[in-house]
Amino acid sequence: MTAQEGAVKKTEKSLKKQAPAKKPAVAPKKAAAAVKGVAPAKTVAPSTPRGESRTALVRRARRINRELAEVYPYAHPELDFENPFQLVVATVLSAQTTDLRVNQTTPALFAKYPTPEDLAAADPEEVEEILRPTGFFRAKTKSVIGLSKALAEDFGGEVPGRLEDLVKLPGVGRKTAFVVLGNAFGRPGISVDTHFQRLVRRWQWTAETDPDKIEAAVGALFPKSDWTDLSHHVIWHGRRICHARKPACGACPIAPLCPAYGEGETDPEKAKKLLKYEKGGFPGQRLNPPRAYLDAGGKPAPPLGAAG
Repeated sequence: MTAQEGAVKKTEKSLKKQAPAKKPAVAPKKAAAAVKGVAPAKTVAPSTPRGESRTALVRRARRINRELAEVYPYAHPELDFENPFQLVVATVLSAQTTDLRVNQTTPALFAKYPTPEDLAAADPEEVEEILRPTGFFRAKTKSVIGLSKALAEDFGGEVPGRLEDLVKLPGVGRKTAFVVLGNAFGRPGISVDTHFQRLVRRWQWTAETDPDKIEAAVGALFPKSDWTDLSHHVIWHGRRICHARKPACGACPIAPLCPAYGEGETDPEKAKKLLKYEKGGFPGQRLNPPRAYLDAGGKPAPPLGAAG
């Protein structure tokens, strides 16, 4: 054997030892079908939008919002409320707990204290006992009694419709203020909760981590008129499909647009088992949801202490 032939054989042997090329991740072409219980078709997932232009980012972000609007046409605030006072109190109570637990707790609270004046004059220990299921009940009691006193003394018992006034109330930050403005007064705002923060970073809409900077960065991608509904779409998606620990990538309607596709379960059948609330066939978070949600197949949540 010549030296040249030996070199060729050595090269061929080396190539055989190399690991086979890794298969690319695959993503459902349109997982709206997966949400309805039909396994989605598959296609090669797009590459991450590294170096994506500003124009391309805006287009992709708005397309994601349009897709989510089709999946959640009934999206709404998931706190039960009948007036701005109930909404601002419920939103303050929703910190560090679920909207479901708040909705199961507030009926007793509002039955006993229906107005800001009533709650402002309440015995803190009695309020604490009602709010105990929501966690951090002492701090929350202080906040809701304090904001009720401020409403009664400074705003004539009415919830103000301006951001600069709302954020002065005890326990009310920008997120809470925008929930109230958008859903009680129809004034656009972006509610940056933990779901919103997680998803917009997964989608590479922004790399910011500060809620105020996230609000500004994402707000710049959309018309102001879209902000409130955008918040609902993103938060609903985070609660139902794009979970923190194990996102249901195989059942995601925007998988082809998502740079983070593959972080969670990609098998369609396994992913369907991860879906929550109405997407998984379970009750939602509101005891008294809007008619549109019920018409879409959503189920109301049970009251506190109900069996099952």
